[in-house]
Amino acid sequence: MENFKFLAKRLAILFGGIIGLIVVIFIGIQLYQTNPDLFRYEEIADADWKPRDVENEMETTYIMPDVRYGYEILTETQKHIGPQAKKPEMRYAGNNLKCTSCHIESGNLPGGSSWAGVTDRYPKFGGRSNSTGDIKDRVNGCMERSMNGEMIDRDSREMRSIVAYMEWLGDKIPESQVQPIAGFAELELPNRAVDLNKGKKVYMKDCTLCHKDDGQGVRNSELEDGYQYPPLWGEDSYNEGAGMHRVITASKFIKANMPYLSATRDEPVLTDEEAYDVAGYINSFDRPSKPNKEDDFPDRKLKPVSTPYAPWADDFSAEQHKYGPFKPIIEHYIEKHDIKKSK
Repeated sequence: MENFKFLAKRLAILFGGIIGLIVVIFIGIQLYQTNPDLFRYEEIADADWKPRDVENEMETTYIMPDVRYGYEILTETQKHIGPQAKKPEMRYAGNNLKCTSCHIESGNLPGGSSWAGVTDRYPKFGGRSNSTGDIKDRVNGCMERSMNGEMIDRDSREMRSIVAYMEWLGDKIPESQVQPIAGFAELELPNRAVDLNKGKKVYMKDCTLCHKDDGQGVRNSELEDGYQYPPLWGEDSYNEGAGMHRVITASKFIKANMPYLSATRDEPVLTDEEAYDVAGYINSFDRPSKPNKEDDFPDRKLKPVSTPYAPWADDFSAEQHKYGPFKPIIEHYIEKHDIKKSK
């Protein structure tokens, strides 16, 4: 009987300890979800900082559940919050792209629309809404445009997890690295309109291996609607309101990152003119229309010069806003409004 009582006490202590540990872990998770800054390490010297090895860490280390779920959403968007989501109410994305179709290497490539440090750049003012927005607003901007869908509930686990992954990518990043990581390649704009014939030649030479002659990309498999290489136009691509539909933005991205696995921001393959012409060629094709895009940029003076849809705060033609030359438009805004535009 005494042995039984002793064993019962030991078991009670053991189970009490287990329950206590579970409570501590649960509280820790809740704290991380509501205030991830409590878990950030002190910034380290620039020379010692390196981007995360995302795929390796996902396979070999413990990753907080929200961070891992955010990674899964962003790298397999079509399955979790896109057309392939099992629950209709979870289908926020309107195409079968994944967020990492544009945010290269799991959003961790400097010059490839990297998310590392992105949360440190928000809140900030955005001309598109003419207001200050946070990182959740920025995510939803992509959902409505690049993903041709609708906004994610700001308080949902999905939104929380997307932000948690972005925070994780930028953990310990030196402040001096936040802006350099974000930028695309520098590009000297040609003082002429896009040459669509030259753009087609560049496309056929350097882009068709991945995106195919018809621009519809390469699917992962016959049984899966996701893409190994995304479509660049057509109904399953980004819509007319996306930033990538602007020739200047697209040409800088292309110069820094394409052809894929050959070009880098520091060592591009295409010349400025080639990137410029092929960006115009890609954006010359039909794609989904963004509803209410005329409401973008309430202050028309802040609208990027290569925004291809009206209205504008100037008298330049729709053709010139889409294909250039852009330098005369840039000079107009400097002279008339003292606004220097770079896109």
